[in-house]
Amino acid sequence: MQWIQIYDPFGRWWLSTLVAALPIIVLFGLLGGFKVKPHWCAIAGALTAVTVAILVFKMPLILAAMSFGYGVAFGMLKIAWIVLAAVYLYDISVETGQFEIMKESVAGITADRRLQVLLVAFCFGAFIEGAAGFGAPVAIAGAFMIGLGFKPFHAAALNLIANTAPVAWGAIGTPVHTLAAVTALPESDLNAMIGRILPFAAVIVPFWLVRTMVNWRETFEVLPAILVVGVSFALTQFFWSNYVDSNLVDIMGGVVSIGAAVIFLRFWKPKKIWRFDYDQKATVLSRAGEITDPVGGEWSAEKFDGYRTAQTYSAAQVLKAWMPFAILSLFVLLWGLPSIKLAMNRATTPSFRVVLADGKVRPGPPGWNVPYLHDAVYRSAPVVAKPTSEPARYDFNWLSATGTGCFFAAIASGVVLGMSPRHLLKTFLRTLVRMRLAVVAISFMLGLGYVTRYSGLDAVLGLAFTRTGWLYPFFGTFLGWLGVALTGSDTSSNALFGSLQRITSQQLGIDPILMCAANSAGGVMGKMVDAQSITIATAATEQVGNEGIILRFVAWHSVALGAIVGIIVLLYAYVFRFAVPHGLQFVK
Repeated sequence: MQWIQIYDPFGRWWLSTLVAALPIIVLFGLLGGFKVKPHWCAIAGALTAVTVAILVFKMPLILAAMSFGYGVAFGMLKIAWIVLAAVYLYDISVETGQFEIMKESVAGITADRRLQVLLVAFCFGAFIEGAAGFGAPVAIAGAFMIGLGFKPFHAAALNLIANTAPVAWGAIGTPVHTLAAVTALPESDLNAMIGRILPFAAVIVPFWLVRTMVNWRETFEVLPAILVVGVSFALTQFFWSNYVDSNLVDIMGGVVSIGAAVIFLRFWKPKKIWRFDYDQKATVLSRAGEITDPVGGEWSAEKFDGYRTAQTYSAAQVLKAWMPFAILSLFVLLWGLPSIKLAMNRATTPSFRVVLADGKVRPGPPGWNVPYLHDAVYRSAPVVAKPTSEPARYDFNWLSATGTGCFFAAIASGVVLGMSPRHLLKTFLRTLVRMRLAVVAISFMLGLGYVTRYSGLDAVLGLAFTRTGWLYPFFGTFLGWLGVALTGSDTSSNALFGSLQRITSQQLGIDPILMCAANSAGGVMGKMVDAQSITIATAATEQVGNEGIILRFVAWHSVALGAIVGIIVLLYAYVFRFAVPHGLQFVK
């Protein structure tokens, strides 16, 4: 069976676009407008996508069903497994008491909530994004902030806003690798271009985070710290993406920004220590003994001087407490090395390398051919230059999957911290129960995303953006935003729209390196409104049922930051064309 996608079934592009958008309208309408639980929103959105694909766009039933199943299977192994393992690592840290020490180590650096959100949500979150990605930063950093005393709503919303600028290099650079593969453009050029767009956002987002919490005056009180965090991260992001590689951009950016912030805060303190009004009491210990004072608002820095927290820890204890995340980084880095990943795949994934009857290795992506779906769906002009089949191969790389590396890191951390096998198992089962609805939601979100991809609904929405003429650099950036809002993944957005960006930009006389990079850079701002990320945030911060409130809160932040990225891309397209890289080579 072969089927060619239809992009304008009504003969009126605006009506076809409106119908193609129905799954998104249903998904976000239920989530934000009617406060329906996210897993039911995901199921309703997926059913709407299947119905529209079959009845309106004439996709055969078997192809729609298999594309949905393919998306669910992908979501389970490639995304939900990572998030589940990362939360398991966090739960082990809590069970062993190390998380309390981690909290105290951060609180010992600063008691100011504005600075804590910079350290945890932005710097630490960027590090976790670079190591694991796919929702893990929101889950881990969100739980971390609750432990510090942030309300669950603030912990979830602020982490969603923070988890933007680093997303283009999440999970060891996976989005950039995917973008290069689908566009057939040099990865070094794409990586460098993304690294010339997002550093501006990396400076803006920390300021935006603090301003979201407090007023303008209180924001400018910590401007020196904001600039240290933002500029150190931005410079590292630019340098690593332009002169080294695409794998460790976020990890190095996170490490450098954390280090710079910690060193800076040893020599500089804000005049006022800002706390939320719900911070009821703070217990501190003076030389004379223990005292208790309200902290609803501001304390002078002098008032905190001379005090120390009620519990202090040695450097060895603090290092031990942070050890699980050091182990996580090590495992994820090892799992990301091509030689190790290839060896694991060859040993454990029978479908990874298939030898044909003529003795040649089967070309194309690895994995088992998805029945009925593989190479059965064809994209056509103007989405692609000539009819091109869509591969559908499921690579069940259970051992080399990033989630497995995170899981082994959690087990190793538990063993080193003295947990018994029984205790490890009980902790994992509790994590699984707590995250069960999030796993369902993530899986159905990916099912929805894959139906839109194979039915061509994504292309219909994308083609609407191509009608914006000379403003395409701005609206093309929002095409990437739309892809992430749909799928919850910058990787998936690049896979969906990378080819369309290249073709459209060439037709309009705009540099394809710029617009393909803009797809990824714009996509990161859609991360905070995708239902998958919101579901993970609410599950990790134990406030399932508040998804609609959080979506409504972060929506305008997402659009505003996306517009800023769009303006940056416009300037590169028409003013700073010379800054678009071509022919770069990474330093070996």
